[in-house]
Amino acid sequence: MRKVLLALLVAFAVLSATPLKAQGAPPQGGADKPYTVEYYYKVQWGHQAEFLSLFLKNHYPLLQKIVATGRMTGVKIEAPAYHTTEDGRWDYRVTITFKNSTVATTANPDEAAQITELWPDQETYKKEEQRRFEILAAHWDLPVTDITPAKK
Repeated sequence: MRKVLLALLVAFAVLSATPLKAQGAPPQGGADKPYTVEYYYKVQWGHQAEFLSLFLKNHYPLLQKIVATGRMTGVKIEAPAYHTTEDGRWDYRVTITFKNSTVATTANPDEAAQITELWPDQETYKKEEQRRFEILAAHWDLPVTDITPAKK
């Protein structure tokens, strides 16, 4: 028993002294490189059309406005062609490419003014945005890294 305990302590000491590498994709490029995030939306069954309608009315115009400012460089909206298992299901994926990681990870200081400009009827806007989130079953954000090898 003492030998097993000693072996475990030695193994722990060796592992503790060895830097571990994270598994998965490498981090995205430097601060001046584009930064991409995929936003997944899983909607309650039967509400997909309602969610998309509200998204296109009350969120997509804001994303387009932010692209126009240069803070983002692109927005793409996709839906899967086929269904999957319920635990892996998502209904919409919005891929946003930001100018860089700094703007992707800091609040947009102009967002409140942009929202007021785009939707002067704030009462309706807030009610519809609340509804859009009420019919969500799940939502997650996934920063992604392009690891495609460069052409030779």
